[in-house]
Amino acid sequence: MAELGLNEHHQNEAINYMRFARFKRGLCLKTVDSCFQDLKDSRLVEETFTVDEVSDMLDGLQTIVHSEVESELINTTYTNVLLLRQLFSQAEKWYLKLQTDISELENRELLEQVAEFEKSEFTSSNKKPNAELIKPKLAPINEGESELLNKTVACLQEENEKLKTRLKTIETQATAALDEKSKLEKSLKDLQMIQGDQKTDGNKDIVELENKVAALKCHYEKTLNDSTANQKILEEDLVTAKHDLLKAQDQLSTTEKELEKKFQQTAAYRNMKEMLTKKNELIKELRRRLSKYEPED
Repeated sequence: MAELGLNEHHQNEAINYMRFARFKRGLCLKTVDSCFQDLKDSRLVEETFTVDEVSDMLDGLQTIVHSEVESELINTTYTNVLLLRQLFSQAEKWYLKLQTDISELENRELLEQVAEFEKSEFTSSNKKPNAELIKPKLAPINEGESELLNKTVACLQEENEKLKTRLKTIETQATAALDEKSKLEKSLKDLQMIQGDQKTDGNKDIVELENKVAALKCHYEKTLNDSTANQKILEEDLVTAKHDLLKAQDQLSTTEKELEKKFQQTAAYRNMKEMLTKKNELIKELRRRLSKYEPED
């Protein structure tokens, strides 16, 4: 049995359309036959006719047949446009752009292949119509690999948003720690300046100031140690966030390879690749922002 090189579902849709086309073709042929029969019944009532009478009958028949055939051809064109519209509407729901090769419509080898397919489906057997072939209209694809890939991309997008939120929180904490460190350093410098200015006020004042400076210095060192510990924790969080981003990038790369494998034979490949390229650019931007907060050697 001849095949069209399509999967079972699409081949059944093709058979359904061919059945519709055969029905319309049969109606057109019956209309043409009725034109000739009407001429026989209404005009061929005498045994002999003149040349003018025969010419007049043929002219009238030509006009009627020409009108019927032209009307059917126009209707066929409009029908084909509506069929293409259904297919394109389905594709646009998945952000795909289909392409057609008009030159292939006159490929004699392919036309003969379709003719053989029609012959095997409709003339060499008396198969009953499959329930799959009588669906009223095409419906968008709601399941399958395309939906799984789409869900994967959505999941990665959501994870990227979470990482961005976490990065902002870490940036805020790091900024607060740096501000606290700057304030403590300024306070220590101020106290050291006060200590230098008040050396001449007596031994008592010197002892009190030294005690204050020692206490403040101890407090500063303790606070500085706490800040250093917090800074290490923040650095570890930054490294963890960076690893998460690298993991997300790896997942996006894996998804991109799957999309290239699934759609490399269609124009949809380029559209999906553009989406993944934007994701990679977003990850590069996040990495660039993270590099600003990495500790210098």
